[in-house]
Amino acid sequence: MFNLRRLVVPGLLALLVSAAPALAGPPLLCHPFDIGSARSLPWDGTSSWWNGKPDYNLQNLVADTEAILTPSTPVIVRMETLRRASLYASLDSKVAASLLSAITAKANASSVTALFDAGYLTETYKQIVVLRGEREFADRARTIAAVLGKADGAAMIGKAMTLRPDDPSLQFAAALIAASTDRNAYRAYAEQARKGATKDALLAKNLDKIS
Repeated sequence: MFNLRRLVVPGLLALLVSAAPALAGPPLLCHPFDIGSARSLPWDGTSSWWNGKPDYNLQNLVADTEAILTPSTPVIVRMETLRRASLYASLDSKVAASLLSAITAKANASSVTALFDAGYLTETYKQIVVLRGEREFADRARTIAAVLGKADGAAMIGKAMTLRPDDPSLQFAAALIAASTDRNAYRAYAEQARKGATKDALLAKNLDKIS
């Protein structure tokens, strides 16, 4: 596997290190989540963390993603699915815009999962844009930057957490997002995620990303 530190712009790397996450690199992108045998978007990932199936039809991305993100889909599976979806979307500006529009259109004040999906996709898009100075991601970053706007994904996830305050997987996601911006928040969220991991098998499989 290539050097992850080489593919992180200096500013982001400094923030990541200061927040003390377990692994280097944009945390919503670089490190695939272990979802066991759960269904997600088709993926390769053998040569790099950002390469999906070369023959995947991007025109199916929005429908395929929405079909996976049902209300009963676990948070960790949602995170991996949105990671893959974001990377696929970064290859095509129209697909990227359609995916963001479709996911955020469902967000409302009463749906935990819809708020989470919209917030997490937004924050994952932001981490793609951060990599704009890297050769491998220059085109992808420009594609995402053109459709992202100024949406606040962290705020949407915060709203989801107020509706489901005892969900350790939401705390886990919030920790990874805070890892590049707020050291104290990262530690607080990570602590809550670790405490609740005994009740969430998929979360337990992924704790190495925050411990």
